[in-house]
Amino acid sequence: MSFKGERVRNTLGTLLLWVLPAAFLGVFFFHPLLAVFRLGLEEDLSTLFTRSTLLALWRPLRFTFYQAGLSTLLTLLLGLPSAYLFARFRFPGKRLLQTLTALPFILPTVVVAAAFNSLLGPRGWVNLALMGLFNLAEPPLQWVNSLGAILLAHVFYNTTIVIRMVGNAWARLDPRLEGAAQALGANRWRTLREVTLPLLRSPIMAAALLVFLFDFTSFGVILLLGGPHYATLEVEIYIQAMQMLNLPLASLLSIFQLMCTLLLTLAYSRLTSIQQKVPLTPRSERAGARAPHGWREKLAVTLMSILLILLLVTPLLSLAARSVVKLEPARGERAAVSTGFTLENYQELFINRRGSLFYVPPITAMRNSLQYAATTVGISLILGVLAAYALNRRSRINRVLDPLLMLPLGASAVTLGLGFIVVFNRPPIDLRNFPMLLPIAHSLVALPFVVRAIQPALNSIPSQIRQAGAVLGASPRRVWAEIDLPLLLKPLLAAATFAFTISLGEFGAT
Repeated sequence: MSFKGERVRNTLGTLLLWVLPAAFLGVFFFHPLLAVFRLGLEEDLSTLFTRSTLLALWRPLRFTFYQAGLSTLLTLLLGLPSAYLFARFRFPGKRLLQTLTALPFILPTVVVAAAFNSLLGPRGWVNLALMGLFNLAEPPLQWVNSLGAILLAHVFYNTTIVIRMVGNAWARLDPRLEGAAQALGANRWRTLREVTLPLLRSPIMAAALLVFLFDFTSFGVILLLGGPHYATLEVEIYIQAMQMLNLPLASLLSIFQLMCTLLLTLAYSRLTSIQQKVPLTPRSERAGARAPHGWREKLAVTLMSILLILLLVTPLLSLAARSVVKLEPARGERAAVSTGFTLENYQELFINRRGSLFYVPPITAMRNSLQYAATTVGISLILGVLAAYALNRRSRINRVLDPLLMLPLGASAVTLGLGFIVVFNRPPIDLRNFPMLLPIAHSLVALPFVVRAIQPALNSIPSQIRQAGAVLGASPRRVWAEIDLPLLLKPLLAAATFAFTISLGEFGAT
């Protein structure tokens, strides 16, 4: 077969692999977004944007950038020393601590808000301790509905991103570069400033951009912990669409937010492509780690470990403890006090005392969540595997479709939900009688993570192994079943875990 014929065949094969993922994105992502754009641009801007409206919208816009920038800075201040801790030192409990640092990223925002409320809220453990110690009738720490609550929750969520992205690159830096700098007379700080940090510039900037992107589109944390005085663009879109029923204004806000997030996503994609060119040594992460020497290093490792445990573990432990403790309400000048262990809180889950129409039994809620999560895993894995195989081929089509596949990562979940409301409001696909729309929305959010989990492993499979199987008489299907699939089991499991946890924790679109 000629070279031109082989190229045409490769292009056709790539297109066939892209059919389902591209159709899925076209129907359930680009169609709703275009509807949002059309709804916003068709409105008469002179009647929509009055002076009072512009002044009212300037506040959430300014606060969105402010809180995202400040949250990113605080996350880097904690994440970079933590990345150095895991990349360069071995200490007891390191593997457990690494696992605990990854836990916050997969937790639902509602759980995080409840955890911080149980620790620092008006009836949280800290306030109860202070009220009991000083015999106070009112909680002295007013933490909920404050900027500090938002910043702390964002740091809690996103520290693991810096640890994983920067720590993995740091652990694989060639140690001979730092050794050569120190042999030439540079101390540790100069070596860090002039050798290590320049080599880690791309991973650090990529991690910072990703953290900023997540903070910029944060919805649940702002809504549950910030209160009405700290509305971001995401919260304002929700308020205008669902409470004010002002869909044109919500659409215009969505357009502006999407433009910002797309710029951030493109910058992140550019940085991750540069990051792959950083000179790394192909070795295990344990090879560059050592036990801390001297009392200073031991003290630093101990203090950093304690700080991570306090920030990432204490809120979850306080939530678990709060669920089995009965509190006697405050009376007069006496503070609320604990009366011991109880299971009454769990019993109340099954009782609808107020007769609310929105009450759902816990078993039903759990069943719904698991069903939607399992459906999300199935959809995102099928589409993610097809897209990963397509991206594994050398084709010019991938230069266009790869960025388009990553667009849901930068799109607001609330904007996506708004688009679904605008588009899918009549048969045959109607929000009221088509429950599959919920796992479809979850799959759009999970798909970029699934592809990025599978594609590197797929690229690492040597083509000679497949060719050897074909030479020995194996069909393409058997080559995939006996060569590719066993090597992809762990990445597929990781991708399925990502999709499952994203579905359980997704709040904005839901």
